Amino acid sequence: MLEFDEYKVKLNNLRPGLDELGKALGLEAAERELDMLESESASDGFWDNLAKAQKVQQRIKQLHHKIDGQKKRLSQWEDLMTLCEMGNEEEDASLVAEVEEGYAKLEEEMAEAKLATLLTGEYDGNSAILTFHAGAGGTEAQDWAQMLYRMYTRWAERHGYTYKILDYLDGDEAGIKSATIMIEGENAYGFLRGEHGVHRLVRVSPFDANARRQTSFAALEVMPDLPDDVEVDIRPEDIEMQVYRSSGAGGQHINKTSSAVRLIHIPTGIVVSCQTERSQFQNRDTCMRMLRARLVELKMQEHAEKISDLKGVQMKIEWGSQIRSYVFMPYQLVKDTRTGYETSNVGAVMDGDLDGFINAYLTAEATGNWATK
Repeated sequence: MLEFDEYKVKLNNLRPGLDELGKALGLEAAERELDMLESESASDGFWDNLAKAQKVQQRIKQLHHKIDGQKKRLSQWEDLMTLCEMGNEEEDASLVAEVEEGYAKLEEEMAEAKLATLLTGEYDGNSAILTFHAGAGGTEAQDWAQMLYRMYTRWAERHGYTYKILDYLDGDEAGIKSATIMIEGENAYGFLRGEHGVHRLVRVSPFDANARRQTSFAALEVMPDLPDDVEVDIRPEDIEMQVYRSSGAGGQHINKTSSAVRLIHIPTGIVVSCQTERSQFQNRDTCMRMLRARLVELKMQEHAEKISDLKGVQMKIEWGSQIRSYVFMPYQLVKDTRTGYETSNVGAVMDGDLDGFINAYLTAEATGNWATK
């Protein structure tokens, strides 16, 4: 049948790209590393160092995911070719829809895997630390910050990542003033680093009795979670430590002891805080991880015009500085000002469907084809 012959041609044209994808993902090196780590995990005394063992187990899981993903795609290709052969032999038109659906799914999965090959930055493979800040505008902006918080946690869940709350400051009436989370998993930082910036919302405010249209701003910072062996020079005398009582959900110890920690890096003005661990010492350790990440981020960006623009969240959270606009009213549109990528499916975006924006950013970064602002 003609339909099956056409799909056989498509599949044969797709195969070289599938093989190239395996090379681009570095699967041979991944298999060697996996063999080495699995041997290490089977050795005596492996669990004596729990923290190290957990990291090895997490890496084994990541390598399995990468290798098994390519094996699955190759298996899908073989299955589709077999379906085409069966369809031709039996002249079974009912198999055409299955081939169409399978081919579209394979193309989609290849595109997603290819995206990971664009992650070539030094820390792209790391977990990500996200910090949300409401802009000026009180309750409206704080509600928008919480909407963004929900959007990124939904994105994490859709992609099999886990996230951990590090700090959370409720808004006065609704939403959040600020929050910090860690999204844990391979390539989380690489995929999300392009989300760093100011996000603009246009909608009819649910907090306005006159139902007027409002524009709100919130800022998102994205930093890599650094491995312990990354050296960052932080002098003790450059750090001011403040302790305070935690607020919000977090267990029975909340508000009973001053376990929350805020660190201020005096030379740069960077401020980090954590209140979700059970002890002051644990919160301080988490703050130090965040501070190290922020300082490395500054170093990575030191070619920028003014390094002061990158300290803390000193970007202006206002009109003209946004990377993306989310319009709910009078029409529905989400548009990235840097890449020009846009979609009218606002609901899907707010439910964490950000892959189109992430893909467009990474592709533009790799090709240099940015939209004209």
